[in-house]
Formats: sequence, C-alpha cells, structure tokens
Amino acid sequence: MQFSKIFKCFGKRPEKSSTASECVKEAPASAESSNANVASGASGNVGALSQDAVGFKDIFEKCEKYVMADQVKAKGLYPYFHTLNSRQSARVMMEGKPRIMLGSNNYLGLTDNIDVIQAGKDAIDKYGTGCSGSRYLNGNLDIHVELERKIAEFLGRDDAIIFSTGYGSNLSVLSCIGGRDDYYVIDRESHASIYDGCRLSFAKMLRYKHSDMDDLERILKSLPANSGKIIVTDGLFSMGGDYANLPDIVCLAKKYGARTLVDDAHAFGVAGDGGKGTAWHFGLEKEIDIITATFSKSLASLGGFAVANSKVIDYIRHNSKPFIFTASPTPSATFAAMTALEHIKAHPELPERLNKLGLYFRNKLVSLGLNPKSGSSPIVPLPSKDTETTLMVSKMLYDEGVYVNCVFPPAVAENDCLIRTSVTAKHDESILDEAAEIIARVFKKLGLDKI
Repeated sequence: MQFSKIFKCFGKRPEKSSTASECVKEAPASAESSNANVASGASGNVGALSQDAVGFKDIFEKCEKYVMADQVKAKGLYPYFHTLNSRQSARVMMEGKPRIMLGSNNYLGLTDNIDVIQAGKDAIDKYGTGCSGSRYLNGNLDIHVELERKIAEFLGRDDAIIFSTGYGSNLSVLSCIGGRDDYYVIDRESHASIYDGCRLSFAKMLRYKHSDMDDLERILKSLPANSGKIIVTDGLFSMGGDYANLPDIVCLAKKYGARTLVDDAHAFGVAGDGGKGTAWHFGLEKEIDIITATFSKSLASLGGFAVANSKVIDYIRHNSKPFIFTASPTPSATFAAMTALEHIKAHPELPERLNKLGLYFRNKLVSLGLNPKSGSSPIVPLPSKDTETTLMVSKMLYDEGVYVNCVFPPAVAENDCLIRTSVTAKHDESILDEAAEIIARVFKKLGLDKI
C-alpha cells in the first residue's frame, strides 16, 4: 500500500504554520541548510543536478520532498518492514520477541514443512542456485516442465505455464492477451498486478464497482459486439476476504461474448475441492478461461502460474515479454512448490481444516463483542475506522504480541479502514483464542467494539 495514497496530509510538506498542525510536525531545518545538504549530496539526500542544468526540473525532486514515512515513524506508528527472526508459522520471532502471526498468507502452513524444505535443498544440490537465463533460452529445466504438467493435471486443464513471481503471472498473461481493439473489464478491487498487466497491454481497461454485477453488465453492454473482451477479477479478495460473484460473472460473460480470467492467488489451496480454487468453490471449474495464481502462499515458495487451454498457453509462452525476458524460477523455488503441491494432493483435508479454523476465529471474535466483516474465508477483516486509529490498533496489537495487517485508502474509503487478520492451518484453537482476546481488549480500549 503506497503511503502517498494512504494519508491526505502526511507526506505534504506544510507551507504555513497554520496547516502544520494538521500533519505531524517536522524537525526544524533552515532552507539554507537543506539546500546545502542537497548541493553537497549529504547522506539521506539525493544530490543536485549538474550546475549546468539551470532552469530544468529535477526528476528526483519528489524523492527529496518525500517525508511522510519518516513522519509516521516519528509518531511510533509505522506498520511496515518489521523484521522476522524465524520461519513463518503460527508463532514467530519478530524483532526479538514472540508474536502470534495473523498477517501471513502461509495459508496451509507449508513453509516449514520438512519435505518442502528438503526439496529446496535437494534442488540446489542437483541444479545449483539459479538458471542464469530465461526459460525461452537456456533456463528451461526439466522440473519447470514437470511442475507445469502437474499443475495442469491437478486443475484438469490442457496446459499450464509457470512464472518467476506471482505478480509476474498476471503481468505476463494480461500484457500479451489484450490487443488494441480489446477490452479488459476488471473489478475495482483487483490486485495491483492485474492493473499493471492491463496497463502494459494495448487493450482498454474499464473498471466495475466491486462485485457490482449491474455495473459490470452496464459496461459489457456498452462495448462493441466485434471487440474482444475479458472479465478479470480476484477469486478471493485479499483485503476484504470475500469471494468474487463467479456465478453471475460467468452468466454475463456468456451473454456478452466475453472471456474470463480469475486470479486465485489467495484461493488456491484454500477454496473448493481439495483447495483447487474459486471456480471449484462455486462448481464452475469448466467455465473459467484462464486461472492465475502464486506459489508464495499455499505453495510455500516463490513464483506463479497460469492454466488455460493449450493454444492460449502456447500464445503466452511465445508472445509474453515479461515471461520471455525474465530469468526462470530458481531450482529450489520450483522443486519446493512441486513438493508442496504433492502434499496438498495427498492431504485434501488441509484446506477443510483451514476453513474450519477461519470460521472458528470469526465466531470467537463475534462472541467477544467484535464485528468482523461477513465472509466464509480464512481472511477475517475487522473495521477500524480511520487511518490514524488503524495505525494505533496495529501498534497496540504488535506490542501485545499479535501481528496483523492494516488496510488503508485507496483500497478502502478513509473512514472504512480495516485490520486484516488471516488464519493458517498451523494455528489451533488455543492460539486463536489467545489472539482474539488480545484483539478484543485493544478494540474495546479504543471504542472500536461499537462499530
């Protein structure tokens, strides 16, 4: 979440003392000393343009004026870049203290699975630490091909393609599928990688209000019949924890001749039969044209994939610049993801346990007088009013031994901020009880149990 879009006043250098009270006070500094630092290239400054460049705008000016993160840190409320000293698990060591981890996407708890860890080590022993090139050229390993086959088989699709990051999955697919006369129609709350993938293509991007099927139909109805169009959505929305309305999306796609792409980054391993994803959650596994997902959540690794029919995958394989010009997934990441996939196939009860724990935690919070957003996923968000209150909640919980995520504008309206908690299969009822009681105590202290 970009800080510059989180706060309306943080990050803007006050020009008058009358407005400075609206923001965090800055450390006093004279204009002369500030200019001297810039001119000399002092530590913490970006340096100056050449003396010959008089009258030109410095593109680094925004960097020099960027003070908002420092202002939030000065208040002791900075919620980002906390340092882990241990593996991801239900409890972690973070900055030297034990904390309950409720801000991880390690949904199935496989990052410290002994077989997955060993697979990463074995891959390094056999293949080395990297591939030194893209899959298009010298970096195509046999385990890359094998993992693609296993993913396609698991999801019942013709073919699959893997990528070096989950972000790169959407970037690679969307940047090359859409042409000049095509349209991407996306949910407003889609992931940033969807937005960037659309922007990299030549297609026009149109957004419909979050999960608003009337607005989606209004847009589809307005598009030329002879244009290519694809509806793009997250399957399970990462911040709100709600599922896309796939049944209605599929109906509208059929009615208006559109294709469908579902980003299952947060649903793969979580939703549907054996954790296969959102389409299976709704019984629509044969109705979605392209499914993308990541290795960094349920597959406990790094990378991503897309599945579709073989002609679509072959087109991506030979036309996607982000795929062609990116070094291939490392051997250790690939074999770890493959081993995690085999573990999921062998343990279909894991996603079921995860969802039961998510429901347990949600009900526990309600029993303590809190009001989590409705939903059925292991992502459990709690309303926390405005930005500054949300920062305060996050800090108080962190100090009490619970790590959570904050959801700020523009992902939500200013007075609709959220504390996002996520349950994993590594948690148990006793840990969730402990965390819920701490959360309830902090929320009640700030009067947030009333919303």
